[in-house]
Amino acid sequence: MSDCRSAALVSLDGAVDWLCFPRFDSPSVFAGLLDDDAGHWSLRPVGDASAQRRYLNQTMVLETTYQTPTGAAVVVEALAVGRNERGHDLGARSPGVLLRHVTCTRGHVTFAIEYAPRPEYGRIHPLLRPVDGGVLARGGADVLLLSSPVNLSLENSTASAELSLSAGQSLGFALHHRNSWEERPVVWDAERIADQLDDTVSGWRSWSALHQAYDGPWRELVTHSGRVLQALKFQPTGAIVAAPTTSLPETVGGSRNWDYRFTWIRDASFTLEALWVAACPDEAHEFFAFMADASATSLQRGSDLQIMFGVGGERDLTERTLPHLSGWRGSAPVRVGNGAWDQRQLDVYGELLGAAHRLADQLDDFDEPTRDFLVAAVDTAMTRWTETDQGIWEIRGAPRDFLYSKLMCWVALDRGIALAEALGAQARVQAWSAARDEIRVAILERGWSDVAQAFTQSFGSDELDASSLMVPIVGFLPGDDRRVRATVHAIADRLTDDQGLVYRYLAHDGLEGEEGTFLLCTFWLAQAQALIGETERARETFERAISYANDVGLLAEEVDPASGELIGNYPQAFSHIGLVNAAWAISQVEQAAADDGEAHHGDHEVDLRLRRPGDQVD
Repeated sequence: MSDCRSAALVSLDGAVDWLCFPRFDSPSVFAGLLDDDAGHWSLRPVGDASAQRRYLNQTMVLETTYQTPTGAAVVVEALAVGRNERGHDLGARSPGVLLRHVTCTRGHVTFAIEYAPRPEYGRIHPLLRPVDGGVLARGGADVLLLSSPVNLSLENSTASAELSLSAGQSLGFALHHRNSWEERPVVWDAERIADQLDDTVSGWRSWSALHQAYDGPWRELVTHSGRVLQALKFQPTGAIVAAPTTSLPETVGGSRNWDYRFTWIRDASFTLEALWVAACPDEAHEFFAFMADASATSLQRGSDLQIMFGVGGERDLTERTLPHLSGWRGSAPVRVGNGAWDQRQLDVYGELLGAAHRLADQLDDFDEPTRDFLVAAVDTAMTRWTETDQGIWEIRGAPRDFLYSKLMCWVALDRGIALAEALGAQARVQAWSAARDEIRVAILERGWSDVAQAFTQSFGSDELDASSLMVPIVGFLPGDDRRVRATVHAIADRLTDDQGLVYRYLAHDGLEGEEGTFLLCTFWLAQAQALIGETERARETFERAISYANDVGLLAEEVDPASGELIGNYPQAFSHIGLVNAAWAISQVEQAAADDGEAHHGDHEVDLRLRRPGDQVD
């Protein structure tokens, strides 16, 4: 659930185990996901019960239907958006309220409620005291008010009760957050809670109706992924988080546990491009304005562009551990902040310019700060492409000449040239073109390995890397190029597990432990297979990847090769981005083949960058 400011995760048995108020990257109020004593709010039937969940149509409002031996009940819950927020305004004035509404639909059902707020990642056990119509919690910088229609017993900073409902009866709860220095929230009655929930449903549906025009294969999955990506947006600034969680591990019990509640330029740019397919991103100018402000003057002063920011534009994201938390299934340490924030990653210039080029129609006239920022990004790619960096996967070792970084510098220059007039940079085109040609030669001469028979991880390396699949995806080489086809086949044959899911790489990366297969890379493989004309294999790869979505269509970062369960931070923007783009690529290649009367794509070139969903195919 999301209010376009934060997100809540609810387990299948009705426990809110993760919630940060009021921002994605705020300290948690509930972090039971990471430790049993770090907070939760459970609302579940007493005794045996089965649960079936879904999002209400065209929303991020969760509905859970419980069947028990004595009856059935439905719980509808959401993070409230502001009253009457519709379309582009969704999340602009979200009040910081978690709503839960339970209705008995058959027989009678007894529910148990347990409310255990633990602010600041479980460090604070707040003082709870009853107020008329609810429970007030104070401790640290947070004030929490639970509007409750039933009396709750209070003990050890935990409130609990049992409530019985018969068919037709319903009850509503609302959890309000304020900072300790703000005016205390007021209790909401049942009518206000029900009205706010209905209004939140209407708000999401208005956004979906306004934006979502995709009508290709896997439409429900694509449009749902578009809503997930929108739900990861911090509406006040236009920032987009990579995931709303921290420290969900890449292997169970492992230490590769990172905080993803920040805006990576790469992830956010890819998100905007995916929203171009799944949901017209008319708010794109907000993100570019955010980037121009967040990075203010850094490029002009000769500094590298920082690769990630806080959702408010913060630059210092220093990483620390929380030793009092045991971690998900004992996967320690739990981290907040991210130590990669000051890494050098040269690919970010390409992702930025790629998104600006894809979204040029939505951006209309660039304002002067945005123009200056994008021009500086292209200039930086031009002058620094020969330098080494840490690469897309943020490898914590010696910097190298990663092929993907060089490729994305080529993209920055290529898209910058296409946007030169809009950016007022016609005088730079000659220099940009020369640098683009130099990068092309370098990639073709030094990025290809005769030993691997593929484009590889870095110049002079024979190691495969899934990011090489971007060579055809960004248009560097066409799908019928023999080197592209060989690279796609090499990755499909030698960089996959027994199920056909793709690893990012298999080379040592300087970190302890292992990781699972990467869903984004698996979707990249499907997209690349479509581009080389192997649409049947592309569909098989795509179907294999989406089979790992959970019961409400959400994807984590990775899949555990041994168990097949989702692992890593969740829901993960990268995975839903990959789903959208792969579905789009497959649909466009199949449409082009149908228009040409061909059974296979062959050497028919399809430009996936310039058409919008619903446009006529020439």
